[in-house]
Amino acid sequence: MITNKTIALIAHDARKSDMIQWVTHNADTLMHNQLVCTGTTGGLIEKALQEYIGHQTETNVTKMLSGPMGGDAQIAAMVVEGKIDLCIFLIDDLTANPHEADIQMLLRQCRLHNIPVACNRHSADLMLTSTLWGTKYAPSDPTYNKFKR
Repeated sequence: MITNKTIALIAHDARKSDMIQWVTHNADTLMHNQLVCTGTTGGLIEKALQEYIGHQTETNVTKMLSGPMGGDAQIAAMVVEGKIDLCIFLIDDLTANPHEADIQMLLRQCRLHNIPVACNRHSADLMLTSTLWGTKYAPSDPTYNKFKR
């Protein structure tokens, strides 16, 4: 089981109910990790986890600003600093986002820094339940050498 990791959870408005369902389904695992969320999503996740636990108590949720106000950029900075282990970002691909540049920056930083990023529930489930968590597995650093034939 994945434990003692920092997991970024982000969901666009049209995907927030999907995220809450996913969080509730995976609450037992997520409660053993630190969760970093954009503002609105973080508030919804915190409430869902408190309801799952059955009482008002401290949660393991850290809320950044909302995405359009810079929350995606704050989480991207955490990726660069090596403070994020996994990113679940449920993106609404059917609606234009005014902060598209921040979204792309976050996804790019995850790719550059070799952080697993899931953009739908299926890939999130696969990543969260990977048998590699808790082992001595260490991903290799990405190389950016020009390919020579």
